[in-house]
Amino acid sequence: MAADPSAAAAAAPDPDGPDAVRLTWNAWPRSKVEASRCVVPLAAAISPPPCSALLNPFARVDFAAKIWICPLCFSRNHFPPHYAAISESNVPAELFPQCSTVEYLLAGAAPAAGVPLHQGGPPAPPPPVFLFVIDTCVIEEELEYVKMSMRKAVALLPEHALVGLVTFGTQVHLHELGFSDLSKIYVFRGTKEISKEQILDQLGLAGAGRPGFPKMPQQPGGPQINGMHPPATAGVTRFLLPVSDCECTLSTLLDELQPDQWPVETGNRAIRCTGVALSLLDELQPDQWPVETGNRAIRCTGVALSPDQWPVETGNRAIRCTGVALSVAAGLLGACMPGTGARIIALLGGPCTEGPGMIVSKDLSEPVRSHKDLDKDAAPHFQKAVKFYDGLAKQLVSQGHVLDVFASALDQVGLAEMKVAIERTGGLVVLSESFGHSVFKDSFKRIFEGGEQSLDLSFNGTLEINCSKDIKVQGIIGPCTSLEKKGALCADTVVGQGNTTAWKMCGLDRNTSLTVFFDVSPSERSSQPGHQNPDLYIQFVTSYQHPEGQMRIRVTTICRKWVDGSTNTEELVEGFDQETAAVVLARYISLKMEMEEEFDATRWLDRSLIRLCSRFGDYRKDDPSSFSLHSNFSLFPQFMFNLRRSQFVQTAYFRMLLNRESITNSVAMIQPSLISFSFDSPPSPVFLDVASIAADRILLLDAYFSVVIFHGMTIAQWRNMGYQNQPEHQQFAQLLQAPHEEAQIIIKGRFPAPRLVVCDQHGSQARFLLAKLNPSATYNSAHDVPPGSDIIFTDDVSFQVFCEHLQRLAVQS
Repeated sequence: MAADPSAAAAAAPDPDGPDAVRLTWNAWPRSKVEASRCVVPLAAAISPPPCSALLNPFARVDFAAKIWICPLCFSRNHFPPHYAAISESNVPAELFPQCSTVEYLLAGAAPAAGVPLHQGGPPAPPPPVFLFVIDTCVIEEELEYVKMSMRKAVALLPEHALVGLVTFGTQVHLHELGFSDLSKIYVFRGTKEISKEQILDQLGLAGAGRPGFPKMPQQPGGPQINGMHPPATAGVTRFLLPVSDCECTLSTLLDELQPDQWPVETGNRAIRCTGVALSLLDELQPDQWPVETGNRAIRCTGVALSPDQWPVETGNRAIRCTGVALSVAAGLLGACMPGTGARIIALLGGPCTEGPGMIVSKDLSEPVRSHKDLDKDAAPHFQKAVKFYDGLAKQLVSQGHVLDVFASALDQVGLAEMKVAIERTGGLVVLSESFGHSVFKDSFKRIFEGGEQSLDLSFNGTLEINCSKDIKVQGIIGPCTSLEKKGALCADTVVGQGNTTAWKMCGLDRNTSLTVFFDVSPSERSSQPGHQNPDLYIQFVTSYQHPEGQMRIRVTTICRKWVDGSTNTEELVEGFDQETAAVVLARYISLKMEMEEEFDATRWLDRSLIRLCSRFGDYRKDDPSSFSLHSNFSLFPQFMFNLRRSQFVQTAYFRMLLNRESITNSVAMIQPSLISFSFDSPPSPVFLDVASIAADRILLLDAYFSVVIFHGMTIAQWRNMGYQNQPEHQQFAQLLQAPHEEAQIIIKGRFPAPRLVVCDQHGSQARFLLAKLNPSATYNSAHDVPPGSDIIFTDDVSFQVFCEHLQRLAVQS
């Protein structure tokens, strides 16, 4: 049943096609019963840039009456006035058969808050907004790496981009970049959650309507009140400034930035108040009132970023108020840039130990919760932290803002708790061991790069789905949030973000992928002979703010065939997309593991695979040797075998990336690719098997999160002897260089940047390759291993044994 990897490599170079839509089944059964017998759900993986249906190539047109008939709901719609000249010989582009995806550029949109108008012209597009939240509770070396990456990031930003800065450790520091005369910082305690009103009050921005505070007259260009705030200066010009205006100030702050210096005694963790910082940013508003004596806001005027001196008792961890820091950031953006695309970019160096979002106490005797603790509901801080981040997610979604997290630590930082806020806002997440590691540095740089390396970060997206009346939408798995737009197209069964036909995507990029689940619900009329339409239609309408600032609408309309699944399985088989099906099942079981207690993912996958093979396999009953699969199913058992062995069943980080990446990238996560380099043949794909290891061969493994260059024993010996440096052995030097060049191509085109591992056979880091290979040769069969190959020390079953059991169970009567 193992498929030839070279045959898979010869597939079409762009499987997503021009529409970037891939379905598990490209021919659909008409009844719900037949759909359930297909085992793999009826689902579509869509990549937005990404009845209210729009004009599309499948619409019927009455050119005389200037009317088009929607193929989804059969409603009659008039063409707009500027289409008056259309005719059979003058057809608009939307009706071209090859234009199943059309993107519209919207003009004349109202400007966002703080966005100026062009003189005599349309409003200027809103600038991109980046608010950095930096954890200073790290060692000096790590902080230097952060400063270095920040300088590079600021240099890559366009001059009109708005930037802001929040730093935190034991306390949260909000830096007023617009106060250029000297360093001005607002300090917030990280011990408890801060409400929006308290944040505004401490910033001196909540004077309007408060008793005892007289209304001050606003005079353009007037003097500052109390020498602190201009009366009419908006918050956006105090805390968020264009790069061209604050680059020097920001550079000075980074130079003076020091590690959080609250003493951390032996046996303690650092204290981070991340949650408080995020809340503050949500509610910041223009400063219009004087700051009187007795104001509770703490201002460190004239003081640069100074060490944090609060003592930490013996036996405690250092204090981090991560949740407070993120709250401050969200509040600031909510007041300054509501409804305008903006990103909070959090750089975290450890777990939150203080205030909202805390995942572990300061006491070092309490270990950080593990995956087993979460399964047993034995993590005391988990539910409270998830509740906090769920509220933060709702706040960010309502504002249209994104939370990105770059976590660099050997310890856990709490991504499982933060997952809801990151996913629902469409944020990016990168996990690395250190801020000095290439995984962080390369990934962080990619966010701000332009050109071919750009991620095309877009903002404020919405997705609406229209489909034929016999199709219902169950929900979506991916980086989005339900807009609760209920209607006749909503299915009774909910999967992920359901009970709606519209979703919010605060952030999206060129690789963003959403999995839409459908249900078949035929009406009585459509089931009658003579009333059956052989085609089904699905339309995806995505509106979003382009990286250049303009609002755009992208319309994708697809057409597929209905088939009678009870009598015509051949068309179902021909329309099966095994790569999409594997990814959809992987995302589906990751959701079920989170939603259902004691869900056994391995058993569920095994049963589904057996049912699928029994339904679509070709065999004689009770004869395993007669079993065979169509070529469209040939790789599917391999995908399921590798999915069972993968890390996605336990790690929140991998699940988040699996749910948001394209089908091609997700397949690489499930089943890595392996390429062989040798003197005997050009580079070619080989089986993901330990038998592919040879002494005179170099292997290149692409496991998405890591890229491994593995040298066979003989190759490593020749390299160590320096043969590649001798003129007569230039072919060997080229052989050594070839996998490195291929690895760099992979790394440059991927986000997050994968980890590059260069290792030798029998070396310590060879485990990065051996862990991914099929254990066809183990310590129990070492006598059968050819010279120069290798074995894997494991008791796991091999793919061959897995297939034998699958064939036996699939053909049972």
